[in-house]
Amino acid sequence: MEPVTQERAAEPLTEYVQRVSRRMRAFDRRHPLVWDVHFTGFWVLAALIDCFGGGWRNVAHDPGLPGGLVLALSIALSAPLFWRRSHPRAALLVIAPVALVNAWTGAALQAALLQLVLVHHIALRLPLRNLWWTAALVTAPTCVTMVRYGEAAGTWNQQLGSQLLSIGVAALIGVTVRSRRNYTDALEDRARRLEIERDQQAQLAAAAERARIAREMHDIIGHNLSVITGLADGGRYAATKSPERAAQALEAIGSTSRQALGELRRLLDVLRDEEDGPQAELAPQPALTDLDQLIDGVRKAGLRVRTTVQGKALLPQGRQLTVYRVIQEALTNTLKHAGPDATADISLSYAGNGAVTLTVTDTGHGGPLPALSDGRGLPGMRERTSLYGGTLEAGPRPHPERGWRVHLHLPEEPPQ
Repeated sequence: MEPVTQERAAEPLTEYVQRVSRRMRAFDRRHPLVWDVHFTGFWVLAALIDCFGGGWRNVAHDPGLPGGLVLALSIALSAPLFWRRSHPRAALLVIAPVALVNAWTGAALQAALLQLVLVHHIALRLPLRNLWWTAALVTAPTCVTMVRYGEAAGTWNQQLGSQLLSIGVAALIGVTVRSRRNYTDALEDRARRLEIERDQQAQLAAAAERARIAREMHDIIGHNLSVITGLADGGRYAATKSPERAAQALEAIGSTSRQALGELRRLLDVLRDEEDGPQAELAPQPALTDLDQLIDGVRKAGLRVRTTVQGKALLPQGRQLTVYRVIQEALTNTLKHAGPDATADISLSYAGNGAVTLTVTDTGHGGPLPALSDGRGLPGMRERTSLYGGTLEAGPRPHPERGWRVHLHLPEEPPQ
């Protein structure tokens, strides 16, 4: 249990360090000048302390150099660090001749080591091919020192080996930080794209669900209200001549309206977003077995319908619902727009493996249907049909025939 306790105790400290680090990086991104000034000022101050304190004489090959020269070298070796992030290559090219003068005169100022900071930033921000000439440029002062002062400056192996090792470490740190930063940016970009994709998928799903609900509402309300309107008109005409027919019409209106209210109530219950609430009363979607009830309701509304069926309906539920909705929409449009004394013919032909051919014709006026332009109705049926690779054609019957024709064809189901 003890290792687990230690690991848990370390987590808050790690989170605190990461949080502080994120805040510092965020502040640096917003105010880069603040950090550049402080960083450069620190090293310029350190170089001036080394210059005026005389510490540089402890390692210098020529301690008798003029103070003005040492001061100029100290500032020239440290001040260009201000551009280490924006222009690291230019800063190194400015420092390089100063470092050569530092080596040739024998001042051997420690500020020359600040070139390693620029090596780090070149490896961090520029293409890695720049490291070749960078290493040669930073190593050149060491070679000058060895040529001018010989064994007094140390052996070649010590001087060159130490310098190359320092350059390699600085470059390796830069490459490591760069790789981690690129990896983090890639992860953030991927997370951002996944979030956008998730939102887009949610929007597409919501749009598809809204379209599905709109189709169902149209099928329920449009059809039943058309039947009720037809029954009400027929009952009004029959009220004075045949009270019994008027009573039958009123009874049919009541049953049709109750059926519509029940379907709407079930649909709205499914849409409720209450996890702890009562479960919605579920009912199966209409199928081909419900066609007789649909046609009877239309006939009661005053439309004469004749049906012709060939073959046996052995279809999956989804295909049955598509055929049912197309017939429902076609008969509803006939009730709305065909006019009085219109008739409708339904021809259904079933083939093997789920193929279906449906033709619904009427003898109405045959003009353009408003349902084609309201975003619902037959456009919704075409969407249902396209799910099964079928085709749906709707339009006026060819002259001299009158009325409207709706033709549906669903191909055979692909083998599983």
